[in-house]
Amino acid sequence: MDLSQYAELFLAESREHLSACNQLLLDWERNPASPEPVGGLFRAVHTIKGMAATMGYGRVADLSHRMENLLDHLRRSGRAPADEIIQLLFRATDALEKAVGLAVAGREREADLAVLAEIDRAALQAKPAPQPSGLARHFVEAPEVPEALEPPDSHGRPAASASPPGSARLVHVVIRPEAPLKGGRAMLVVRKLQTLGTVHRVQPAAAAFESDDFDGRFLCELETARPAADIEAAVRSVGDVEGVTFGGGTDESQVTPAESVAGGGRTRHIRVDLRRLDTLMDLIGELVTERGRLNDVAARWVGQDPEIDEVAIQISRLSADLQNEIILARMTPVWQVFDRFPRLVRDVARQLDKQVSFRVEGKEIELDREILDALGDPLVHLLRNAVDHGIEPPAERKRHKKDPEGEIVLAAVRERSSVAISISDDGRGIDRTKILEKAKREGVVGPHVESLSDDQLLRVLARPGFSTADSVTSVSGRGVGIDVAMTRIRALGGSVEIRTEPGKGTAFVLRLPVTLAIVRALIAAVGQERYALPLTYVAETVEFGTVPLTTMEGRDAIVLRDRVVPLVDLRKLLGTNGGAPAPPRRPVIVLEMGERRAAIVVDGMLSQQEIVVKGFDAPQGTLPVFSGATIMGDGVPALILDSAGLV
Repeated sequence: MDLSQYAELFLAESREHLSACNQLLLDWERNPASPEPVGGLFRAVHTIKGMAATMGYGRVADLSHRMENLLDHLRRSGRAPADEIIQLLFRATDALEKAVGLAVAGREREADLAVLAEIDRAALQAKPAPQPSGLARHFVEAPEVPEALEPPDSHGRPAASASPPGSARLVHVVIRPEAPLKGGRAMLVVRKLQTLGTVHRVQPAAAAFESDDFDGRFLCELETARPAADIEAAVRSVGDVEGVTFGGGTDESQVTPAESVAGGGRTRHIRVDLRRLDTLMDLIGELVTERGRLNDVAARWVGQDPEIDEVAIQISRLSADLQNEIILARMTPVWQVFDRFPRLVRDVARQLDKQVSFRVEGKEIELDREILDALGDPLVHLLRNAVDHGIEPPAERKRHKKDPEGEIVLAAVRERSSVAISISDDGRGIDRTKILEKAKREGVVGPHVESLSDDQLLRVLARPGFSTADSVTSVSGRGVGIDVAMTRIRALGGSVEIRTEPGKGTAFVLRLPVTLAIVRALIAAVGQERYALPLTYVAETVEFGTVPLTTMEGRDAIVLRDRVVPLVDLRKLLGTNGGAPAPPRRPVIVLEMGERRAAIVVDGMLSQQEIVVKGFDAPQGTLPVFSGATIMGDGVPALILDSAGLV
């Protein structure tokens, strides 16, 4: 059995446990007297050690084992750990995370394990005269005991004491249900038994260990002169073994694995390679395009052949259901990205000698995996800025009658067909006057500008190289953070907003579509061309000329229910006035992104349909109002308008 096929699974499982370690260390740092974090840390590190041993990653297993020893001593002492111990465990967790990644990449020898000496010294200080723990004895070969004194098995029966030396005996093994890598663990048990004697048969066969249906139960026939106690100790030394029994029997605990699999117990969750989901999404995207073509063909045959219309409707329904299921399969809760940020905020705050409380809300909100993967870097930049620029030092907060500990909140909330993610702090806020003065000096705004609105402030802050910091540090000051965040979020079809109040704090709000690949769009005509406008941000439509016209800051606008909304005529913006004349009645599409609104004048609205979003590399000089392209049902491409660029 080739264990290398489990490498990606080992990596995924280890990352989950390492994320738990970071969260538990943060909890322990906040409340050193609590006994729960050290127990959770011990279990997480123990699990990583067992998995690494199964995979043959010796250096990872060794580092985990040393950490486990230190945690065991701390757990048994019952004393609150010193701050130096907490920091050591943070460094050890970082080293373990790097070692895991290198091991999976086949470069385990490159792992830097310099932290081992510190861990061993700390373990000695935590318990100067350590006694062999139960875990340590677990890995020491059990002493041979007379067969008459062999302990009974879990059912109170003598443990096969009647078996004569050198005879073959059946060994039933049950791996713990919650154990990861059950197949690899079972194979390791078989190899362990082979060191004690001859294994004649394994049921089910070793190949079945690789099956998703393998539930961790198997038996084998072992020919050995070793007593049952030795065999059981050897099997349990592998780890994650729930039970070991010997001999025949028909009770439930000794049901053969084949019977167990046949009887059910199948998991309802499996791990799927993301590349498979990406391929499925590409295929369903092509299917959506062809579905559009089929609908166009069927529309031309309406009234001539009802069967064509019926088939087109059925295929549209089935493909829509398939599309929804694939999109749901790609949806991922945001906690899978958010869970790494508490450690980030904590490390930056310590580096800057600030006290920061970090809170996460809405961790269960789901986004398409592609969006979630791309969201990490923008959030890192905004969180680092919040700690560095937003939260004041404790002394300054005290002078302003604030709690010395600042607060940063990362929250996700569902809004209609989009998701809003906010990063807010209760810090000093942004000094608009200072920003305006610097923007004038650098020529970012004209000398006549007297104040900055939220939108103008964001545009200034997002300019490459523009920074509010007086000096460059390892955390910030180069003027790239907000620029990177804005660029990435816009590329995802989203928008960024800012709200700030001096002395109260600042909030950045990122609005994103739930999924990227396939969206429902409004198809609009402008001159001879068609354009797609995602319905995510379409609030309503009105007819041009039926609402009052006005001006706002030198721009055309309409008055809609006592609210002034800027007006954008796509004919003028895109320079299509030289084509066909504008129709006498033109619709206005009202876009809404958070608090911002814009009214887009088009020549006509043609339809609503699902479109497949394709990447679009705009030629130099193209207006920044396009976010992608799509292929229409007749095979002609159409550009997708960027709502954030129009609002």
